[in-house]
Amino acid sequence: MNTYKRSPILRGDILYAELGAAAGSEQAGFRPVVVVQNDVGNRYSPTVVVAPLTSNIRKNILPTHVHVGRESGVRPSLVLLEQLRTVDKCRLGDKIGHVNKSVMRRVDAAAAISLGLRSLQKDEV
Repeated sequence: MNTYKRSPILRGDILYAELGAAAGSEQAGFRPVVVVQNDVGNRYSPTVVVAPLTSNIRKNILPTHVHVGRESGVRPSLVLLEQLRTVDKCRLGDKIGHVNKSVMRRVDAAAAISLGLRSLQKDEV
């Protein structure tokens, strides 16, 4: 894939990315991802932090999963915040959507759980 040189990458953008080969349960291949990195990093860094999407919405739903749908420009999918990845911008393809602020708040909460920045309460398990 060529180095990403299109419009600026923004937090919340959904783009295609080449994630490479998988080991075990890792998401892999050419698939949609949502950008979770801040916009300063997106502008100046050669890499970007993303979370992969899966259209397998029948997966076991975890506190690190967030539903997205047609309003974001994609078919109904789950954002998998337990699979955060840093990828070089050369792995990025076309932009296909953007998540709204409400969805991004849920993404932030799920990422905080995944990274241990927020604990789950008993009623959230």
